[in-house]
Amino acid sequence: MLLALPFPMIDPVLIEIGPFALRWYALAYIAGIVLGWMLARRMVALAPRIASQEQVDDFVTWATLGVILGGRLGYVLFYRPGYYITAPHEALYVWQGGMSFHGGMLGVIVAAVWFCRRQGLSPLAFGDRIAPVVPIGLFFGRVANFINGELWGRASDVPWAMAFPTGGPEPRHPSQLYQAGMEGIVLFVLLQLLVRSPALRDRPGFLTGTFLAGYGVARFIGEFFRQPDAHLGFLFAGATMGQLLSLPMIAVGLFLITRSKRAATA
Repeated sequence: MLLALPFPMIDPVLIEIGPFALRWYALAYIAGIVLGWMLARRMVALAPRIASQEQVDDFVTWATLGVILGGRLGYVLFYRPGYYITAPHEALYVWQGGMSFHGGMLGVIVAAVWFCRRQGLSPLAFGDRIAPVVPIGLFFGRVANFINGELWGRASDVPWAMAFPTGGPEPRHPSQLYQAGMEGIVLFVLLQLLVRSPALRDRPGFLTGTFLAGYGVARFIGEFFRQPDAHLGFLFAGATMGQLLSLPMIAVGLFLITRSKRAATA
């Protein structure tokens, strides 16, 4: 066995009082939603004509449902379709784990488009105020994955490799932390820098496209260090499911960025 850093054994349950248990994973969702909500209010304040802070408040409920329902449905369809065909009722067992970011993203997009149509808002302009806050939730979600000792990386001999409790004796990349850094910190900083430019933030679809393409690239790179799901393994041309699902995100993101340039010069 190669030398490995000890995995910091952190109880997945933060607080337990009788039948009530607050898990780190649930706390990550709560922190991502609350902090994202607070920052989104500041984002719309930069251009009040796009949406009001009260409309952002109303959208939080829509976004939460989109994340949970879309994330669960995406996991069922993208990662375990065969299993849930034989046990469809278990698709509702959200508490048993299994969420897909790509599904959650689609859920939020559907919720945002529906919400904007009801409110008479521009979906792209509104999305440009929401997209820059999404990396907050991604960061906390990946940190929660690390605390839970799940979604670990591929076997490696790097000095910071860890032996995860459920990953066998081999030292592995702490890929959850890699993804927290790329999908969370780096993408958040990039978007916040772009938001500071009035010329860029006023191009409908530019920030939304940058988020989609940026996340797709970060996820694609991160998958090179992450162990593929055991029941899926490597798929087309040795790519993982996460990489294949990220390619459309990159394409759509680049399209929105290009489209926003044409709109700005029209």
